[in-house]
Amino acid sequence: MKLFFRYAFFAFLALIAVLLFNTFSIKSKQMVGVPLAPAINISDSAANHLSESIRFKTVSYADISLMDSTQFEKFLAFVQKTYPLTHALKHERVGGFSLLFEWPGKNTTAKPAMLMGHYDVVPVVQGTEKMWKHQPFAGNIAEGFVYGRGSLDDKSTVIGIFEALEHLLKQGHRPERTFYIAFGHDEEVSGRNGAKNIVKLLENRKIELEYIIDEGGTIKIDGISGLNKPLALVGIAEKGYTSLRLTALGDGGHSSMPPAQTSIGMLAEAVSKLQQNPFPTSLGIATQSMLDYIGPEMAFSQKMAMSNRWLFGSIIQNALAKSPSGAASIRTTTAPTMINAGIKDNVLPIEATAVVNFRILPSDSIKGVINYVNKIIDNERITVETLKEFDSEPSPIADTASTGFRVLHRTIKSCFPDVTVSPYLVLAATDCRFYRTVCKNSFRFMPVRMNEEDLKRPHGTNERISTDDFKNVIKFYVNLVKNTK
Repeated sequence: MKLFFRYAFFAFLALIAVLLFNTFSIKSKQMVGVPLAPAINISDSAANHLSESIRFKTVSYADISLMDSTQFEKFLAFVQKTYPLTHALKHERVGGFSLLFEWPGKNTTAKPAMLMGHYDVVPVVQGTEKMWKHQPFAGNIAEGFVYGRGSLDDKSTVIGIFEALEHLLKQGHRPERTFYIAFGHDEEVSGRNGAKNIVKLLENRKIELEYIIDEGGTIKIDGISGLNKPLALVGIAEKGYTSLRLTALGDGGHSSMPPAQTSIGMLAEAVSKLQQNPFPTSLGIATQSMLDYIGPEMAFSQKMAMSNRWLFGSIIQNALAKSPSGAASIRTTTAPTMINAGIKDNVLPIEATAVVNFRILPSDSIKGVINYVNKIIDNERITVETLKEFDSEPSPIADTASTGFRVLHRTIKSCFPDVTVSPYLVLAATDCRFYRTVCKNSFRFMPVRMNEEDLKRPHGTNERISTDDFKNVIKFYVNLVKNTK
């Protein structure tokens, strides 16, 4: 027995030694010695331009017949008038209302880079207008903020890039690499007319991009537990997307003589099973990359956990699973969003349908989701089919050792020296997902400081951006172009 305890003691010491060695071995991945970005003169007219852009109601709808094309035409006329030097570059309209610019660089043998954004916006939920501090399409500037639908998502990016390009062109700047600039008009409803057609053009022209910067992560100023600095989250991948229609078939008839289970009952049971049996959790490559970047910057106990995931992986997963956003980063999510059945209170419906939306981890696939759903439901009287129109497999994972990430990392550090830069997995869908055939390294980042409350504003009520933050957007893109070699 004494021998057993002796071995156990030495094993314990060995474990502690391994844990401590791993903890003290991890090194910070943050760039150091990055010089501050030089100050640039940005006039108040920039915020006025953003304000004016919001007044164009460029609302996109899945039903294209609801789209007010005159608003899109007016927006395009506005940016052409406001940014004449940028529009003197080679450019074209794609898919009706999207724009693609080409800015030739000095090094014609280097792969081009691309800046992206979209100027379409989501509708304001009817009846919520009175909840806005300022009318959603007035573009008011008040209390140091530009208010309005699209002020964050995503006209601040589009106008910010235009302002940056115009500034650089006035200085006579020419980039080292060629830059393409793409502005979509239907990102909020799939991007299938804008971004998808831009990609087709690039494919036909055999253009391969070095990197892409699109919307996505932000600078979270209230950070995360254990990290006392703002966190600049750079999306290196995004989850896939599919919506499945579940159709249950029953016998129908009079409600006075119901069967043991109606079509509605079958459907309700199926939806309940899916919610009670979520997809398994996994610390995928993108999330593990985030842990690699934030771990060295955290307090000792968290640093130990992050550097010894072989032992503490399940604890980390359990901690992440406690919040909706954390849970979404480690599993394919299941969200019932629509249900329909019945025409009268005393008539049993023959058919009942539900739509369930899934955001898919990079380690999963649309086919895998369908197989899992059929397995969990386990009912031959319920058919499962994808809606297909918006289907998107999870994106490839960008390389944090690539030129694009290094340029992005350096630019963030130069413009926001107090932040910790980290890769992460984007939970929503962006136009970037279409570009996988022309670019191996796509990144998703919006250079705006936001807290937890601000994250509710895109697509929500009282969407706004501070005028100072908008100036930082412009400064960021100016320096990104200059830093790209």
